Amino acid sequence: MGVSHIWYTGIIRHATQTDYSAFGIPKNHSAIVKGKAGSPYAITDYYDVDPDLATDVSQRMQEFEALIERTHKAGLKVIIDFVPNHVARQYHSICKPQGVKDLGEGDNPQNGFDPQNNFYYCPGQRFTPYFDLYHGEEEPYIEEPAKATGNDCFHNAPGMNDWYETVKLNYGLDYYAGRVGHFNPIPDTWDKMTDILLFWAAKGVDGFRCDMAEMVPAAFWHWATDKVKFRYPDIVFIGEVYNPAEYRNYLGAGFDYLYDKVGMYDTLREVMCGRQSTHAITGAWQQTDDIHDHMLYFLENHDEQRIASSFFAGDARKGVPALVVSALLQQNPLMIYFAQEYGERGMDKEGFSGQDGRTTIFDYWSVDTMVRAAQRKLTKDEKALSEIYTKVMTIAASEKAVADGVSFDLMYVNNQYHRQYAFLRKAGSEVLLVVVNFDSIPSTMNVTIPTHAFDYLKIKEKTAQATDLLSGEKLRLTLRRDAAVNLTLQPLGALILKFKA
Repeated sequence: MGVSHIWYTGIIRHATQTDYSAFGIPKNHSAIVKGKAGSPYAITDYYDVDPDLATDVSQRMQEFEALIERTHKAGLKVIIDFVPNHVARQYHSICKPQGVKDLGEGDNPQNGFDPQNNFYYCPGQRFTPYFDLYHGEEEPYIEEPAKATGNDCFHNAPGMNDWYETVKLNYGLDYYAGRVGHFNPIPDTWDKMTDILLFWAAKGVDGFRCDMAEMVPAAFWHWATDKVKFRYPDIVFIGEVYNPAEYRNYLGAGFDYLYDKVGMYDTLREVMCGRQSTHAITGAWQQTDDIHDHMLYFLENHDEQRIASSFFAGDARKGVPALVVSALLQQNPLMIYFAQEYGERGMDKEGFSGQDGRTTIFDYWSVDTMVRAAQRKLTKDEKALSEIYTKVMTIAASEKAVADGVSFDLMYVNNQYHRQYAFLRKAGSEVLLVVVNFDSIPSTMNVTIPTHAFDYLKIKEKTAQATDLLSGEKLRLTLRRDAAVNLTLQPLGALILKFKA
C-alpha cells in the first residue's frame, strides 16, 4: 500500500475507569475520566504502557517492545503520541526510572506560577468544576489547591466543554502576567519532558506525533528536539499546529512535519461537500508552498469526522478525488486513518461522545469495518474502495514523478471548471497528468496545458501514448502548447495518465 510509518495511538498509560489496582496501577476517580476507557491524551504515567493494550498486563512494556520489533521487521517505522501540554489530573508515575522525580513532586503550590513548578495552581482554591465530583463513587474527587486545566483554563471551575480531565504543564510561561517567558534558568519541566522523549526513543520509537504542540512554547521544542536528534538523528517530530502564522516558527524549532488542517484539509472538505470551488485547492497549497515538503496532509483523523458520516460527505467515494489530490499533488506525506480505506462511517452512538461522525477514543468500542476486514467479510463496495486506496498510495510511493518530481497546477488556465481539478507532475522524462472529478456525475473536460508548462517541464509537442495508472487503460494524448486535451472522467473519478516528456 506504500505505507512507511504506522502511528500507534494511546500507547502511554492514561486515565481510565477500568480498575487495574490488582497490578499495582493506581485507580482513577471516575469524575475526572472522560468515558469508560478515558482519553488517551490524559496521561497518568509517561513511563508506562496502557494496560488495556496488553495481553498480560504485568508484561505490558515487554509486549510493546515486541510490537516495535515486529513493526520494524515488517518494514515499517513506529510513531507514538507525545502529549506535552497537559496530563491527567491524577498523574502519578509508578514506572519512572530510578532517580527521576515525578511531575509536581518539587512544586510549590502556594505560587500560582513559578518557573520551576511543573504545574500552574489556583492558591487557596479547591477544584470546583460545573459537574458532579462523585460520579457514582463513595467519595468525591478532591483537588486543593486546584491546578489549571489543560486548555489554558486558569481558574478552579472548568466546565464540561473544557479539558477538565487534564492539568496544564508549565514550561516557564507566566500566563498570569501576559505569557511572559522565563526560560533562564531552564525550567524543570523542560528537562523532565525531554527525558521522557529520550526514554521512548531508546525503545526504538522512530517518531513522535506531538499533541497540541503549539500550546507549548517553540523555545522548548528547539531545545528538546536538538537534544533528541543529537542522539537519534533519524527520529521524526510531527506537530499538531493549527495557526498558520506559527508554522515556520515551529519548523524552525525542530519539527519535521506539521498538520495541514486549516489549509488543505479544510479546503478539501469544503470542496467535497460542494461549498467551495476546486480553485480553492490552488490557494491552499500556495499558502505553504515554501514549506510544502513539511506539511502533513490528511482527510480523516480521530479529531475529525469520517468522510462517510452523515456529518461530512455521507459517502466514502466522495473522498476519492481528495485522496488523489492529497497523495499526488506534492512530495509531502499523507496520513490515512484507521479504516478510512474501507469507508468507515463512524455513525455509532458511542458512550461519552455519542453519535458525532467520529470513532470514539473515550470508550471501549469496535470498528465495524475493521472487524469485518479481519474476518474477510467486507462488502463489494468496501473492497473496491480499499483497492483504490491501495493503488493511489502505491503510485504515490513508487512513481518517480511523485516521489522526486515537480508539480504544475493547471487550474489557472482552466477557469471554467469548479468541480474538477488538474495538475502535472514530472521527474526526468516521466510525466503524470492528474485529473479528478469531485462531481457525482460524469464529466468531459478539455484540459488546457499552457506554453509555460511545456517550457518549465520541458515537454515536447507530440502525440503521446499514455497509460492510466488506475485502470491500466491506454490513451493517445495530443500535446500542443495552449491547446486542450479532451478527457472523460467517471463520477467521483480520477485519471492518472503517465507518458514520456
